[in-house]
Amino acid sequence: RAGGVDVLGNRSGISLWGLFQDTKDTEWERVIGTNLKGTFNCCREALPVMINNRFGRIINISSVWGQVGASCEAVYSASKAGIIGLTKSLSKECALSGITVNCVCPGVIDTDMMSRFSDDEKKDICEEIPMGRMGTPEEVAEAVSFFAGDKAGYITGQILGVNGGTV
Repeated sequence: RAGGVDVLGNRSGISLWGLFQDTKDTEWERVIGTNLKGTFNCCREALPVMINNRFGRIINISSVWGQVGASCEAVYSASKAGIIGLTKSLSKECALSGITVNCVCPGVIDTDMMSRFSDDEKKDICEEIPMGRMGTPEEVAEAVSFFAGDKAGYITGQILGVNGGTV
């Protein structure tokens, strides 16, 4: 509970970079299992309490790549697109129970994950983002906070890109 509100924020995830045709079944299962099944499991565990309370907020975290797909990240993109589909379906199923279900889709965010890239590579990446920069974790947190708050009480089934205009 946050501020008297039942809130579930799903944010786990792993990626896999490589050509789709080279993807092994075990890699597919690991990424789908962590990203999509992990989100499914969290929702399934939280929903009975929320349904009993006739109130709750579920905020899933997907990715810009779940919205548009990414070359050499087909498995990751598929797992994150599945989260978007789950969000939209679950929002319809849970609405009459007073539960909102929404999704935040971050783009390129300046986190430790970006540390593997050189400064020149980061510069090239930023040139592909319409706003010309990476987002911050705080900007993603603000989107999640909005969905968790009272002002989002009539907002459900929505996908919010925090991506600097990438989509």
